[in-house]
Parts: sequence; structure tokens; C-alpha cells
Amino acid sequence: MTKTNSFRKGFVFKSYEAPFQSPFDKLFDIFKELITHTSGDFDEAIDWLRELDKEYKLTTPDYTIDDFIEDLKKKGYIREEIDPDGNGGMAITAKTERAIRQQALDQIFGKIKRSGQGNHKSKSPGIGDEHTGDFRNYQFGDALEKVSITESLRNAQINHGIGDFSLSEEDLVVEETLHKSQMSTVLMIDISHSMILYGEDRITPAKKVAMALAELITTRYPKDTLDILVFGNDAWQIEIKDLPYLKVGPYHTNTVAGLQLAMDLLRRKRNTNKQIFMITDGKPSCLRMPDGQYYKDSVGLNPYITNKCYAMAQQARRLHIPITTFMIAKDDYLMQFVREFTYANQGKAFYTGLKGLGEMIFEDYETNRKKRIRG
Repeated sequence: MTKTNSFRKGFVFKSYEAPFQSPFDKLFDIFKELITHTSGDFDEAIDWLRELDKEYKLTTPDYTIDDFIEDLKKKGYIREEIDPDGNGGMAITAKTERAIRQQALDQIFGKIKRSGQGNHKSKSPGIGDEHTGDFRNYQFGDALEKVSITESLRNAQINHGIGDFSLSEEDLVVEETLHKSQMSTVLMIDISHSMILYGEDRITPAKKVAMALAELITTRYPKDTLDILVFGNDAWQIEIKDLPYLKVGPYHTNTVAGLQLAMDLLRRKRNTNKQIFMITDGKPSCLRMPDGQYYKDSVGLNPYITNKCYAMAQQARRLHIPITTFMIAKDDYLMQFVREFTYANQGKAFYTGLKGLGEMIFEDYETNRKKRIRG
């Protein structure tokens, strides 16, 4: 199988050129997608870029792929690196990692912003002291200090004219605000082997969601915290900078280990508001026993393993930690497991494919942040 065919199973390339986009910027947008899919492998990403160039004519004689690579070096997006065997090569830098996170944020959160008001799950806007820059019509009961005088006067001039100026209730607008409450979130990502089975790349969308969420929190909500962990046979924490390089392994799914680590991380947080997001596509199929051995069962749902999961969900509920599960599978028996798991925690569950995963997680994060989760 060629690189291009393998690549297309997980990525749909659309040939387009944004207005006023330089040759470098056009290629850089595609490169950021490729480097995410290749888990940070620069050489493989460039090989794919050359294949796409052959088919879609991305470059010209005046600006080639080699020119693009030179610009990546000059702009500080790649650096030379020597591996433990003494072989040289190119690797992406922290600047590229940040650019990838920003692109993921634009792709996911930008869609939500464009969707307009009314699509969020929250039934009421926030009433607090953190300005969002968004406005809505005045409603009876809104505090007068929340009325935007400038925007309201502007509406009055438009609606009634300057010569016969008057200000009515219909002219008033209110600026949305959020509480300055702090949220601690743990994002759990399943990296079991099933995340790349059946020719579907499920790990790359999960990585993108994590990178975008990290960028949102660090830029818009710097007082919030986000911890990211992965779980297969075991569970371990990863840093935000590690996300582009994340790969699926030959693992079973130890959901219990992931939940244990998530709650350990949240116990250390001083914030009152805590939550767990879990992205998974498979059933729990593994436990680590006290003697260090693994108890595994890949056939159906094992009651011993699922009961341990339900117990962890109940423990999280007692600690006032809601769990939101994003299930990238729709098998009836798996959906039943998630329903029982969600009931044990009194959390939430979304049964979804990969399409819309990022938007759902972002809407849920924003909704949970707008309301105070009380213990």
C-alpha cells in the first residue's frame, strides 16, 4: 500500500487556496495536518506532501517543496536532531507544536463560533464578571449594570433616528459574562489498538480535540487546568507538548486504570469544579491485578471488569466529579455498558462517530464552565 493511499484513509484532502495566502502559508496549513497524522514524523509528512504536490500541483517552479523546507528552518519550525544511533534528521520545534494546537482550535472552536447563538446546550447565559464580547437582547430580570450603554444607544439611533431620538426596551442589549470560577478537567484518551482498526483513524481526531482544548484553556481560561492521560493496558499522564507524537499501541482497554489516575490528578486540585472527559471506542477489556499481572478478556463484556468500572464511576460521583463519555462506537451492547456507567456516575454520555466529536466536547466544556458545578 502506498503512503498516499494509507494517508487518505484517515485524511480527506481538499484542494483550495485561501485569498491572499502565500505559497509558504498554503503549504504550511497542509503540513500541519500531515505532521499530526504522522505523529510528528517529519520525513513521512514531507513524503506525503510531495505525493500530494504531484497530484494537486501545490507548488510552482518558483516555489518548490525544497524551498518550503528551507523556510521552515529559517522561521524556526523545524530543527536538526541527532537520534541515539547518531543519525541526523529534521524534527519539529515547540513553535510548530503551538501552531498545530492553534490550527486545531481554529478548526474546532471556529465552527462553534460560526454556528451562532442557540446551539449550545446551556439553557441560560452566564451571569458573572468575565466579559465574553458577545451581546444579546435585554431580557426582563437582567441586571441594569449588565446593559451595554454604547451598543444600546447605537441600536436606538438605528431604530429611531437621531432627529427623534428615543430609547426603548427593544433597543437594550446585554453583554454576556461568565463567572470567574476555575475548572479542572482531565481528558482521557483511549490508545488501545482498536483506535486504528477497520481502516479508520480514530486517534488523530482525538489528538486534535486534546490540542484544541489545551490551546483554548491556556489562552482563554488560563486559570483553568487541563491534564491529559492516555490509557491502554495501563494509564499514564502525558504533557501537552507530547500530543502531536501520540500513537496507538498494541493494547487492550484498561478503563479502570484511566479513571483511577484521573481521580488521583483531580484530588490534588484546589478547584471546586472538576470534571472528566473520556474518549473511547472500545469496551473495557483489561485490569491490572495486585500481583502486577493483567487480567484480559476481549470477548464480549466481562462482568468482573465492567463491575470495577461501575464502582469507579460511583466513586467519582461521591467525589462530585462528573464523567462525560464520548463513545466512538454504536454497538448496542457497548452503548448499554456506557448507559449503566453513566447512570452510576450521574454524568453524561454522547454516542458519536468521529464527525462532530470536537464540537461536542467544546460545547460541553463551555456549558459546564458557564454553570457552577456545586459539591
